[in-house]
Amino acid sequence: MAAFAGCVALQPSRTLAQWWPHAPADFEECADTAEKASTKETKAQALVECNAKFAGRRKPGGGYTYYDFMQNRSFDIAGPNPTPEEQRKIDQQYTEFLDQERRNSIAAAAATKQQQQQQQQAQPVIYHPETEKVPLPVEAPNKQPQATSAELRARSKYCSKHAFSCEWPRLSEGIKDLKKMLFGSSSNKAKRGSG
Repeated sequence: MAAFAGCVALQPSRTLAQWWPHAPADFEECADTAEKASTKETKAQALVECNAKFAGRRKPGGGYTYYDFMQNRSFDIAGPNPTPEEQRKIDQQYTEFLDQERRNSIAAAAATKQQQQQQQQAQPVIYHPETEKVPLPVEAPNKQPQATSAELRARSKYCSKHAFSCEWPRLSEGIKDLKKMLFGSSSNKAKRGSG
């Protein structure tokens, strides 16, 4: 019996992984105990553990408050940590916060778009001749465009000799050139008729 008792006594006692001698009731008590740590590293580690263990902070008038950094606001809670019911309310408030943020961003985007449209409408229209394109005159629909000499040469490659449809454009150009040489342009006729 004595041997058994000795083995139990010699076996290392199991301790909790907490560094404090008694469990602190809230963050402030935990932080006070952490301040008494011997080294800076131990103190810093103890404060990290206090933050992890207690979400709420003691209020001066009594009770606790929980700061939700996602909403950037505080909530009153009964103890050093929110109860499941209090956490549900905080989560519900966060959902409403996100909905309001979404509505605000949509409204801001719509207001910005409307403001840009109003600014565009208010700007005067200024004519810039170097950037504006002048419309080209349109030919009469019944007038055939004249073929260039390059087009005539290209057509002649594909036409068989003495085909009327291939020879006609060349003949027509030749007749026009002959008229110009013999009679001059139409502006010369007007000058001759008035003189």
